[in-house]
Amino acid sequence: MISMDRFVQDAQQLLNVRLSGTQVDSFHLYEQELMTWNEKFNLTAIRDIEQIRNKHFLDSLTCMLAWGDNRPKSLIDVGSGAGFPGIPLKIIFPTMQLTLVESVGKKTKFCQHIVDILNLEHVNIIQDRAEVLGQNPKYREKFEWAVARAVANLPVLVEFLLPLARLGGGVIAQKGESGPAESHKATKAIHILGGTLRQLLPVTIPGVVEERYLVIIDKNARTPKLYPRRPGIPAKQPLI
Repeated sequence: MISMDRFVQDAQQLLNVRLSGTQVDSFHLYEQELMTWNEKFNLTAIRDIEQIRNKHFLDSLTCMLAWGDNRPKSLIDVGSGAGFPGIPLKIIFPTMQLTLVESVGKKTKFCQHIVDILNLEHVNIIQDRAEVLGQNPKYREKFEWAVARAVANLPVLVEFLLPLARLGGGVIAQKGESGPAESHKATKAIHILGGTLRQLLPVTIPGVVEERYLVIIDKNARTPKLYPRRPGIPAKQPLI
């Protein structure tokens, strides 16, 4: 086992979170399973332990910077891939209701495997498109937070996320260096879909030279029934 001391220290310094022994063990098991599955299924291009900890785990946990002392009660992670950012956040907030949405079967299977071996409760894994869920009364405007990382350009992404966030809740889009430009381009879409841009928060992660941002959007009006549009339409005809 490669020592997780640096990861523990970085989590405390960056996010002011003290990881318990159980949480450290969970992250270690998660990274080991990710490495093993990656050899067969190519879940992620990142295969180095240190980069998994920095670019997947710590990057996922930076969502906490949007919440301060407020613990999220429910979260939906759209385009979760191998479980990021949802599962790392669930490890930190074990009572949070978590829904993972991923359209690729091998990735949903891996997420279910991780949830099972870490004994995570109150996790729902759905293999479907966000546009479909956003029109389903079971999921529409039901979540305190809707989050996504590296899924689509922001004018498209907000049409996936804002219909899922409840009134008074919010959206977090994890973005790279294009975050400021995408936020400007998404102004019209955010307004149409019932949101207000609260903050564009720069994030610095140890060992990661690329610029990172959290685009934090408040949901302060109901999303018109028209949105989200049918699968594929938001990407082809973004609200810009």
